[in-house]
Amino acid sequence: MSGIQAKRRFIVIALLCVAVGGALLRQLSEPGSTARDVGTLLMLLWLPIIGNVIAWLIAKLRRPLAAEPAGFEPGSTFHPHALVELTLRAPQLPSEDLPIPVGEHRCVLVVDNEGFSARWVVAPGQAFRRGMAQTLHVEFLKPAIALQRFPRDTAFRMLVAESFVGEGRVLGLLG
Repeated sequence: MSGIQAKRRFIVIALLCVAVGGALLRQLSEPGSTARDVGTLLMLLWLPIIGNVIAWLIAKLRRPLAAEPAGFEPGSTFHPHALVELTLRAPQLPSEDLPIPVGEHRCVLVVDNEGFSARWVVAPGQAFRRGMAQTLHVEFLKPAIALQRFPRDTAFRMLVAESFVGEGRVLGLLG
């Protein structure tokens, strides 16, 4: 649970306790007394929370489900669009300084504040270590859009999940 969620839960519980206290005060007070009016007022403090809960439920019901992000088709052949020089950041711990495994790797290449889905392949027998510049072929998910932003010598950053893991530059575009 995040800090905001914990604070919201505390506020709801506190207002519920105030409303219960108001109901007890109202029940135990003489009709027409100021204490009974204060009890009624304390009970009314609960109403905005009920309104917010109902509004949240309505918004939740109307909100469309998030679509699965578009990606490369499973098992599709690799068609490179650009030749890049890529340097993955060195790991913080020596135990994590392992070669990059053979196979397909997916990422987002970021130029300025725009990201483009891409993939690259480490071929069997190809040595690839972090912290060393490597020349690789890259395939873009949407090459018609991406290639306009990746002319020769364009610098970019590589994003994997939520972390920037490397930097690179475009050496050339492929036919």
